[in-house]
Amino acid sequence: MSAQPAETPDSARASLEALRTEIAKAVVGQDPAVTGLVVALLCRGHVLLEGVPGVAKTLLVRALAASLELDTKRVQFTPDLMPSDVTGSLVYDARTAEFSFQPGPVFTNLLLADEINRTPPKTQASLLEAMEERQVTVDGTPRPLPDPFLVAATQNPVEYEGTYPLPEAQLDRFLLKLTVPLPSREDEIGVLTRHAEGFNPRDLHAAGLRPAAGPADLEAARAAVAKTSVSAEITGYVVDICRATRESPSLTLGVSPRGATALLSTARAWAWLTGRDYVIPDDVKALALPTLRHRIQLRPEAEMEGVTADSVITAILAHVPVPR
Repeated sequence: MSAQPAETPDSARASLEALRTEIAKAVVGQDPAVTGLVVALLCRGHVLLEGVPGVAKTLLVRALAASLELDTKRVQFTPDLMPSDVTGSLVYDARTAEFSFQPGPVFTNLLLADEINRTPPKTQASLLEAMEERQVTVDGTPRPLPDPFLVAATQNPVEYEGTYPLPEAQLDRFLLKLTVPLPSREDEIGVLTRHAEGFNPRDLHAAGLRPAAGPADLEAARAAVAKTSVSAEITGYVVDICRATRESPSLTLGVSPRGATALLSTARAWAWLTGRDYVIPDDVKALALPTLRHRIQLRPEAEMEGVTADSVITAILAHVPVPR
């Protein structure tokens, strides 16, 4: 049964909240990652998923697509992957003696870019225009991408041999960086129990996943998020947090104005998802880590002392005055 279009913001919110129930049929735990993906969809942003192999990063994106009635494609990034393998290319047709464009996997709603740091910078950069401009230019002709469009890229945080770390300019194009941790003991028991009962991660339909929302729900939700009010005090709070990163002695690179804008956008989306039409400081705090952790750069000496991006941001949140 297809999901019915949302008529009101409240019904859109209810449909998006139902995603948790549907995705939970396939993915045990990982609620923060699920919430982050929904926030990114509401903000028209992209997500970088970081976690060791085998923690259901791919399954998470596939389950989200199945629960949202959206098309999804997966690209396994390898050292020999070419930009045209992602964006598409012109192919010569001998019957018509003309070149025709064959779209690449980027022409989808949810693109899973698996192990994006395993491909050279030239191919990584092929996603930049798609992520920022939501179009692909081949042979001088711009071709728009579908809407909604989200890139969910994954990378392994512990294996660096043969990888090409994403440059800061490209990291900044991701709205959120979500960590996908190993499950708790209880969650892992739940995973094994499901597999013992016959769960097949390659057949989500058999697992009972059904569309809980559709593009109409997303449009209604996005319109409601755009109307979520932000006071001058909250705007100042976001700016103060981001400026504090630029003054931190542990960092060589702080958050840019683009990062401040991203934090404001994600805080608005989270406020709306939790049932409010205005933003409070707790909304900013809730989204500060995933929105900012990939936009700062630690000093080498701070890294040697065990300082992390998350610990720096957490300390800043503890010291920046909260508006009353």
